[in-house]
Amino acid sequence: MEKNKISVDVSWTGDNFCASWADGHDGVVLVTAKSLEKLKEDFAESIRLHVQGCVDDGDIFPDYLVNGDYDIEYNLDAAAIIRNAESFTTMTAISRISGINRKQLSHYANGIKHPRPVQLERIKAALAIIGAQLIALS
Repeated sequence: MEKNKISVDVSWTGDNFCASWADGHDGVVLVTAKSLEKLKEDFAESIRLHVQGCVDDGDIFPDYLVNGDYDIEYNLDAAAIIRNAESFTTMTAISRISGINRKQLSHYANGIKHPRPVQLERIKAALAIIGAQLIALS
């Protein structure tokens, strides 16, 4: 049987990654961190503590949430994707491979502008190429 999925939106805000989850009636979990890895770690613990606290207060939650029988799916916006990629590449490399102007990428990374779906796919494709090139070095 497939596990339930919790869909978490991740964005870049100021100087931090920010994750948010709300299912419409059981509250909200919001976490910020300097790195994506730390954000994921903190979010997993925060949602567990949120659910446990609510259950302890008498709230009713679906069994899969109470039992921790779920996978967390992180959905990064363009700014979060680019900011995370900066840990292993440069904005210049992403620009060169994607064909997107570096200034425009900077606007995306800072949340000033949001890329159209086609532009976002170009960014993702460029990062895949960079990743493949890094793997080929070993």
